[in-house]
Amino acid sequence: MTVRRPTMEQLLDIADSLGMSLSDGEAQTYLENIAAGCAAYDVVDQLPDYLPEVKYPRMTGYRPEPENNPYNAWYWKTEIKGAENGLLKGKKIVLKDNVALAGVPMMNGASTLEGYVPEIDATVATRILDAGGTIVGKSVCEYFCFSGGSHTSAPSAVINPHKTGYSAGGSSSGSAVLVSTGEVDMAIGGDQGGSIRMPASYTGVYGMKPTHGLVPYTGIMPIEVTIDHTGPMTGTVEDNALLLEVLAGEDGMDPRQYNVQTAKYTDALGKGVAGLKIGVVKEGFGHSVSQTDVDEKVRAGAKIFEDFYSRSFGRTSDMDTSSS
Repeated sequence: MTVRRPTMEQLLDIADSLGMSLSDGEAQTYLENIAAGCAAYDVVDQLPDYLPEVKYPRMTGYRPEPENNPYNAWYWKTEIKGAENGLLKGKKIVLKDNVALAGVPMMNGASTLEGYVPEIDATVATRILDAGGTIVGKSVCEYFCFSGGSHTSAPSAVINPHKTGYSAGGSSSGSAVLVSTGEVDMAIGGDQGGSIRMPASYTGVYGMKPTHGLVPYTGIMPIEVTIDHTGPMTGTVEDNALLLEVLAGEDGMDPRQYNVQTAKYTDALGKGVAGLKIGVVKEGFGHSVSQTDVDEKVRAGAKIFEDFYSRSFGRTSDMDTSSS
């Protein structure tokens, strides 16, 4: 969109706020220099911009008051109904607030972006709506998605619903909490270094960091192209597989995607783990900041798979769950 130039009055107000004194003539010179610098943006603005179609009507919505947002997990509430039928019909989905939703504010947890309103829907948003889902708003995320805790977001720190005063994990903090409390059926999270997996584990929901490029990142605020992932956060494994089935696949716009292989993920439900190779990272246990009870729980989980292998095949697996 066209870059707006400041008026003479605005420029003089800015100068005054910085302790500077400008004459009208000096201010006019600044305005002329600013106009010349903006000319290149005007040229770009005149070029055709092939934006994806915004297919579903929506209201802007509103930012909920604290009494209706007890865990500070909501950034914005709205209601955008998708297609009449589809895999997600009847499902309420919230988007992490780094995901573009046309006409709805997007802050990405950062005060410097407050007031920004996207003009397009991210690919994942369009796919949710095409599948009959209802998008009910945006969840709070951490400041530019750079924290593994839930305390850095400019709107407010997100509260763990299971224990006040404890972290809900980050950076997809609000998405995890809204699924955990049952306010939504599904959520979109983002993960570069644990930002789906940590809040999912802190709040007791299922979070999926998909294979890199499986789910298109188009229309989502990035951190770095080689580590950007977006994926489902849900209250059940079934819903996780269902949402991934809707989201996965190339969109022709995301450079992270190449030779993407998709599947009907819900077909795997109930089939067990026979034939899977499961790795356990030995270095994840027994280091200086490990928590003994967490180590024990993870080893116990791994032992379930080991015992299943023994029962199924009558021999011991190669799995080693001891600490290094």
